[in-house]
Formats: sequence, C-alpha cells, structure tokens
Amino acid sequence: MAPYPCPNCQRLNHFEVRVCPSCAFTLGYDPASDGFLFLGDGATTWRDGRGDAHDVAVCANNNAHGVCNWLVATNDATPYCRACRHNRTIPDLTAATVPERWGKIEAAKRRLFHTLIKLGLPLETKAEEVDNIQGLAFDFLYDPSAEELGQAQVYTGHDGGIITLNLIEADDAAREQARSAMGEPYRTLLGHFRHEVGHHYWSRLVETNPQELAAFRAVFGDETIDYAQALADHYAGTGGKIWTDDYVSYYATSHPWEDFAETFAHYLHMVDTLATIGGVDMRMAPFPGPESNAGARVDFDPYTAPTDALTAQMVPYSFALNAVNRSMGQPDLYPFHLSPAITGKIDYVNRLVAKAAGRGNMADTHADAA
Repeated sequence: MAPYPCPNCQRLNHFEVRVCPSCAFTLGYDPASDGFLFLGDGATTWRDGRGDAHDVAVCANNNAHGVCNWLVATNDATPYCRACRHNRTIPDLTAATVPERWGKIEAAKRRLFHTLIKLGLPLETKAEEVDNIQGLAFDFLYDPSAEELGQAQVYTGHDGGIITLNLIEADDAAREQARSAMGEPYRTLLGHFRHEVGHHYWSRLVETNPQELAAFRAVFGDETIDYAQALADHYAGTGGKIWTDDYVSYYATSHPWEDFAETFAHYLHMVDTLATIGGVDMRMAPFPGPESNAGARVDFDPYTAPTDALTAQMVPYSFALNAVNRSMGQPDLYPFHLSPAITGKIDYVNRLVAKAAGRGNMADTHADAA
C-alpha cells in the first residue's frame, strides 16, 4: 500500500505507525477517510468531501490490549474497528509469548483488510449474517504443544468463513523452519491471510453462482475431485503433479481450490506492491531485453487496473527489487514467475474482484492465456 502522510507535518509514515517519528503526533488510521488522524484527546473529528463532520475514537482492542491503531466511528454499533470486529477468538494472553505474537498477527490482518476495503470486496461479519454463510471470522489460537512437542494440534486453514491461525506462525524461527521443510519460496503471516481469505471469497463469490462456477472450472479445473485425497497425494509426493509454468506455486498444483487461493493471494501481493511503488513515485529507467519496458512507473490505481497493466509493471520492478534484496544478502522479494498461464489465472481473479466490487466488466486482457 502507499505510505500515509502525517496530518500535521506531512512526513510519510508506515501503516503501523502510532506516533509520527518527526513531529511526535499521536496518530490513528481511519478507514472511512483512508488516512491518519491526530489523536490528541483520544477522539477526533474529520470532515468528508461534503463537509459533514464525523466523530471517531480508537478501536476497543487498542484500549484493552494496545494491539490496534485503527479508528472506529463513535456512533458505530460496535466499538471495534473494521478489522478487529471480525475476530471470533483471540488467544489466551496470559502466556508470556502470546501478546507479542498476537500483535504481529493483528498488524498483518490490518494490512489484509486495508487491501480488501480498497478493492471494494464485500466484508460481512458473522454477527451481521443471521445464517452465518457469508460472514468472515478469525480464530487466533495458541497451541503450546507446537513448541513443547514440535507437534502442532491447531492448523492454519479456512472452513465456512472461519479462518484459523496458529500463533506459532508469528514466530519467525518456527515459520522459517516450516517454510524450509515444505519447500516453499515464500511464507509470511500476510501471505497466510491472503491465501485463506481467497478460500473465503471462492465460497462467497464462486461456489453458489453456477455461471461463475463454470467460468472458474474453465480456468482452474474441476474442484469436485476428492480434496482430502488430493492433499494426501500432494504431501506424499504421489499425486503425479509437478510445479510448472501453469501454477504460481507448488502448493497450487494440489487441487483447484488451492490453485485459486494461491492465485488470489498472488493478486493481492501484486496490487499492494505496486500501490506502494506508486505511492513513493518510484520510477525506473528503460528496461531492456525481450520484455522491454520504456520506463516503468505506476501512474495508475493498482486496485482497479486491468491485469496487463499490473503485469507490465511487475516484471521490471520485481527484477529491480530482487536485485536490491540480493545486495543485502536476502532472498528474492518476489520469488515468482508470471507465465502466460499464471497471468490468465490472475486475470480471472481480477475480473471476479471487479464484478464483486460493482465495477462492471473489466476490459478483456490475456484471453488466450485464460
């Protein structure tokens, strides 16, 4: 996402900021105005484009636990912000390592929600939906056995709009060990959220729409194949599938549901990365070679852009960012390859998001790849 200016001194700040490092203003992010506001007295008022005043206060999770820097309207039905109100279960905070880990998880979740809001995707809570079909909720669980015995009994996943996350994923060493053991090029808290919410939106936008389901199968394949068996074969190495240019990751080869979730996550990776690049007005000199670019620049809104605009900028910038990381002795920031087949799948997700957000039909891009 683009960095946000301090409302007092205009210094650009990271999304997690609470106090501006330049002027020491206490700040809070207001999703309604998509900006940071001054919190000198714990509550403040902002005026929208029509001049109407809106009173806001800090999220209840900030007052109670100090883990949120978002604001909520004082006349809202809940004291929790747009992100925290989706929590169904928070972990037992009495364990010594839990508060810090939960804080990391909440920070990653707020970035997820910022993107979902910017994309215009529907966001219902379980409390708002009587039948609980469309609502999205989170269970954050602490599993001591994951550390004591090395055998986690709580697994990260999605089921019926509920995303479960084991707090061990917030431990950098444990997460890196899991990434290495599973042969993954990329494993982060934010990546987990983007993947699991992809499952939610498949159920929310595809599963119950026959026309959309047919379009999904034309791109990703038949999801009615046995999911449990497909995953068992994948982890046992007996599934017969290999990671080719048709899939964004090896895990995506396991089942069409996982292919969609991995592709959905990758789409969110792209739009947020390009929004950040555009937010700091980063530009590149002409990028030579077969995939030449006259001069990369993100001068458009990545959250509403067609797929070809996203991929045209992602190719040169990912090379440059990977080169910077290698100069620091770090793994590639973007360890992926945008083949025509993968781009076609991303285009399907982009179109699906646009329709869900009410932006109409997006201009055709990469039809052959899809």
